[in-house]
Amino acid sequence: MRIAIFGAGRIGPLHARTLLEHAAVERLTVTDIVTERATRVAQELGIAAVPSTDEALDGADAVVITVSTEDHPALIRAALERGLPTFCEKPLAANLAESLALMAEIEGSEVPFQLGFQRRFDPAYVEARRLVASGELGTVYMLSLRSHDPEPASEEFIASSGGMFSDLSIHDLDILRFLTGSEVEEVFCLGSARGFPLYQQYHDYAMAVATMKLVDGTPVVLSWARHDPLGHDVRAEIFGSRDSVSVGLGPRMPLRSLEPGVPPPAGPPWHIFLDRWDDAYHDEMIAFISVARGERPSPCSARDGVEALRIAEALTVAAAEHRVVSLAEIAS
Repeated sequence: MRIAIFGAGRIGPLHARTLLEHAAVERLTVTDIVTERATRVAQELGIAAVPSTDEALDGADAVVITVSTEDHPALIRAALERGLPTFCEKPLAANLAESLALMAEIEGSEVPFQLGFQRRFDPAYVEARRLVASGELGTVYMLSLRSHDPEPASEEFIASSGGMFSDLSIHDLDILRFLTGSEVEEVFCLGSARGFPLYQQYHDYAMAVATMKLVDGTPVVLSWARHDPLGHDVRAEIFGSRDSVSVGLGPRMPLRSLEPGVPPPAGPPWHIFLDRWDDAYHDEMIAFISVARGERPSPCSARDGVEALRIAEALTVAAAEHRVVSLAEIAS
């Protein structure tokens, strides 16, 4: 299998290393808008740097897209035209309207497509999903999810990220649907730029909290922050009638206890997301090879991306208008 990778930033080379290990991959190429960056990555990994999109697509059996969000739609459509199985990092597109249009094109093409929500492949989240789906957790009473970044982003990133909810929060919105197998009915959200006026300048938030109700009535509590002085803190807690479980509770969790006699975390805290999700990124890419070869259905579809973005849109409205927002209000 010949695979073309678009994007030579942080994620592209990570996926390339995984693909190089797979026996089914015969050839890898990398293309980037910054030619020098693609050349450097190609030399480091021993793969080919290709100067143009058309050349990369013409010589490929499948495509991996890790470029900036605004470039996703054009590359996805170019791959669809050639019938090439496609992996694309989240999100599908920069806004819900374009994501809906692109989803319709992907589904209409029947070309294998996988969206990049890597947490679905984390072993702890996979086990949590199994416990919920099997009924071993009993009746799910409540969920609590949080994602805290170690440090604020650069102004350049803030200006183009799409905002707290479509960037940082989107992973929790997807994993919530994955864990529960259910959909969100309504949301309420409060956001703040407390301590970081730069976010306010771009009409964004540095931290936010939200409550949600799923269609089966299950309540959910979520929190997000752009700065956590101890590290990259991503956790989920599920409380059921038979058991209560946690994802992210471990020796590298960036949180210290004040209870007498409780030692600090045994290992260094997670500092960047690439370390925290290394195994998940690996398994995600291995899954895509199976998807591209027609051996399994996509574990994360374009529709999954749209549904997460619909919740993000509801959160945006809820925070701006300070009210409960029903998902029925958001285009589907």
